[in-house]
Amino acid sequence: MDNERITLAHGAGGQQTAALIERLFARHFKNPDLTADDAAILSLDGTRIAMTTDGFIVSPWQFPGGNIGKLSICGTVNDLACMGARPRYLTCAFQIEEGFSLHDLDVIAASMAETAKAAGVTIVAGDTKVAGRGQVDGLFITTTGVGELLPGVRTGGALARPGDDIIVTGDVGRHGSAILLARGSYGIDAAITSDCAPLWPMVAALFAALPQKDVIHTIRDATRGGVGTVLYEIARESGVSIDLTETAIPCAPAVRGLTGLLGLNPLYLACEGRLVLFCTPEATASVLDALHQTADGASAARIGRVAAAPAGRVSLTTELGTTVLLPPPSGELLPRIC
Repeated sequence: MDNERITLAHGAGGQQTAALIERLFARHFKNPDLTADDAAILSLDGTRIAMTTDGFIVSPWQFPGGNIGKLSICGTVNDLACMGARPRYLTCAFQIEEGFSLHDLDVIAASMAETAKAAGVTIVAGDTKVAGRGQVDGLFITTTGVGELLPGVRTGGALARPGDDIIVTGDVGRHGSAILLARGSYGIDAAITSDCAPLWPMVAALFAALPQKDVIHTIRDATRGGVGTVLYEIARESGVSIDLTETAIPCAPAVRGLTGLLGLNPLYLACEGRLVLFCTPEATASVLDALHQTADGASAARIGRVAAAPAGRVSLTTELGTTVLLPPPSGELLPRIC
């Protein structure tokens, strides 16, 4: 470890990120409440709460469908929602480069306030630091959130079970594609907008429609590394195998065309408004029906099923009917996406 250095791959959410967390952070920070899930579940005087924190360094700071301010609220609210927690309060910290436009900062703060209102969460505290030119690339934001768990809800990456159906709440790879195009590196013109959205209203509507809350075992938002990375994480944490059906995975034609042109897999491009859910097969129809009644879940689809073995594997049945292994996530496809 003495001669090793951090690379962009360590921040991609794939194998290198997992290894970094396990070898370094988990070793130093180990305690009964430390979690691999999107938020920690804690108990305060009998009240179950969820708590999470996230940093945002997206480049460019503004992109079709949002900006770093909107993203910073959505990312933290969605992490709480994945645990079945109603977001209640947020704090935010700004690391601002000297020379950053005050007008742009005003736009970002206004977007944060608007998104927080839509998510039903209150920003209650914060911190501001200004760094010298070149010490920060424009603006970084860190947000921390606290939410109150819904009664009867228990979700986690280690709770997926053989036989579970796998549902994605919308088309995949749109945020990563929007960021890629916003950078203008490829000279490609395509109408792709980020799916960035606060998802608690959708999750609240879903659980309100289900008489039994325990039919949903796992919820994860597919941010860094996309849906493919999330599925590998859950397969590893739950000790199960995952079988996907390629033709069932929703993907916008523009995203499919862009990724095909560039040789990218949309399953490994980030989403910022999509959840992956694991539920009992008996509940699948009810879950999909509830999601389809919401704006952000209108194109939700069942994309696969969980098997018992081999543990940690993710396979894909292609359009041709052949079954192949989905390549394990590795490296950094697109840095600075969230």
